[in-house]
Formats: sequence, C-alpha cells, structure tokens
Amino acid sequence: MDRKLRVGIIGTGSISHSHMSGYRRLADTVEVVAACDIDEKKLNAYCDSYGIPSRYTDFREMMEKETLDCVSVCTWNSVHKDATIAALRGGANVLCEKPMAMNSREAEKMIAVAKETGRLLQIGFVRRFGNDADALKDFIDHGVFGDIYYAKATYLRRCGCPGGWFGDKERSGGGPLIDLGVHVIDLVRYLAGLPKPVSAFGVTYNNLGPNRATGAMQAWESKGKGIYTVEDLTSAMIRFDNGLTVSVEASFNLNIKKDIGNIELFGTQAGCRIDPELEMYTQMAGRFVNVSPAQSTALSFKGLFEKEIQGFIDCVNGLVPCRAPAEDGLELMRIIDAIYESARIGRSVEITR
Repeated sequence: MDRKLRVGIIGTGSISHSHMSGYRRLADTVEVVAACDIDEKKLNAYCDSYGIPSRYTDFREMMEKETLDCVSVCTWNSVHKDATIAALRGGANVLCEKPMAMNSREAEKMIAVAKETGRLLQIGFVRRFGNDADALKDFIDHGVFGDIYYAKATYLRRCGCPGGWFGDKERSGGGPLIDLGVHVIDLVRYLAGLPKPVSAFGVTYNNLGPNRATGAMQAWESKGKGIYTVEDLTSAMIRFDNGLTVSVEASFNLNIKKDIGNIELFGTQAGCRIDPELEMYTQMAGRFVNVSPAQSTALSFKGLFEKEIQGFIDCVNGLVPCRAPAEDGLELMRIIDAIYESARIGRSVEITR
C-alpha cells in the first residue's frame, strides 16, 4: 500500500492508550487521524497528547466526516455494538475490545454487518497474543498433552473492581465474569482447539459489595463513589462438544489471601499450570516428572498489545489470518449469556445456535 492506513479511536479510556502504543509502533505505515469520546475534556487531552488532528464527541459524525481504514473501539461495553456497526458501515475494519458486546444477540448483529460490508471485525482477545499462549500452544500442537478433557480458568481478585462503569451493570453487562473471566475462558478455549460450548451451569454472588477495606483499585468504593450493581464472584462449569469441561472462577471481591490469575489444562498425556510460569506434569521412564521450559514463559505485558495491533494491521493488509475473529467473540458471549442465565434460574442452560 502506497499510503498510510488511516485509523480512528472510539473511546479514550485507559485501554485506548495500549492501542495507541501499538499504532505508534507502526508509524511508517499507520496514522491515527481521529479520535472520539463523549467526555470532551478527556478527548482534547488525549488528542493533544498524541497529536491527533481530528476529534469528535459522536462516533457517527466521525465516521461520516472521516475516511478511515481501521477503527479501534475502546468504549464501555454497552457502546461496543453501535460503535462497531457505525465504523463497519463507514468503511472501516474494526478491532473491538473484549467483551465483544453486552450479549450474544448484539454480537450476532455485529457479525451480520461485518459480513454485509465485507470488513474485518477482530475482537480484543489480547491473551491469544501472549508469549505464554505461544509457548503452550507449541506444546499442545506437538501432541505433548494428548487429548485435553478438563481445564480450570481462574481470575480472582481480593479487592479489585476497576471502578467507574465497570461496576455499573447497565454499561458493563456484568461484573468479573464479563470483565475478567472472558480472558481466561477464551484463552483455554483457544488453546484447546476452539471447541463449541454446549451447556453451562453457573452461580453468582454479591455478598461483599463496595463497602470493603481500601485496596489498590477500590478507593473509589471506600469513599462511597460510583455505582456497584454487578456480582462479586462468578463460578461456573462449561461443557463443550468435544468432551472438554472447563471450571471457571472470577471475582472482583473475595476473601482470599492474594489475587490469583492462572489456567490449568489436563490431558491424557500431560497436564500443566500457568501461574505465572508454565509447568507441565507428565511421566517418563515410569516416573512422574514436572517439566519447565528453560526460557521464561510468564506472561509479559511488554509488547503484548503492540503484537495484537500488529496482527490486526497485518490481517487488514491480507498478510495473515485473523487470530481473534468475531465468530470466537460470539461463542464467548453465548457462554457468558448461559452462565448468567443459569445463575438466575438455578439450573444448567443449554447453549443453542
């Protein structure tokens, strides 16, 4: 391509800075020319900081007035659908942050428009681009684990709601399940070969709420600020069409010693745990052995989002297949829908298409 790709950013909150870091790294071929946020003061500071020439408080106006090749959607969850559809219909390829939408119905509409317009819709499953995922996938693809039939996906915080819209169900769609759980559920499903979910059983609790001792991410709550209408904890079991079962735990608030974020996979030949380094458990010469790679496999955030943005741009340019397609985002939304519905009605929910 002779000219630079023109990029727009919708939503200038914290995650948008990670997207900007990735785009700036590709400055020879990519240029962020427009940004949008409903908070004009924040928008102006953002654009001034990054030297973005065009700024808007309405994403529809931005798409009408700008000619954009790519758009990053970094808004709160309740805006993902409308912002993504406006960007797609405006002619842009879209990288939409996770979760894809508020529910699977919205996700289906987004995919329909992507197909209608012939544009790429990628979902921000950044953990798929992690060095830990790359290492583990190499072992899985070489048959080290055999058939993976059980897994644990855990993301627990003792005191860690980010505050603001994350605690407002009307804007977030839910609490730790839809915010944190999506990371580890998707990572397990990705590593396990993308099986289709068939049912889920889940429970949610809101026993602790905002009135807890001040933590690093919780000061807003201890001061009585913000809205908190989401769950503290979700626990679930998900069944997949290939026989895989995944146990999930995700919390903003839980009485535990320290925060936990790990995945565990159990196969017919070996098992493993990433916490934070990868360790594998198998048998050799009639003995049980624990195996650790010589190189560090702990997730490194250095270059993580840059790798995701590079993958997005390479896909737009037709150089690589999309690593996090919208169809996978839809499967995650179906899982989340089923877990929340199961928690509401008190029994397992079948996942239909």
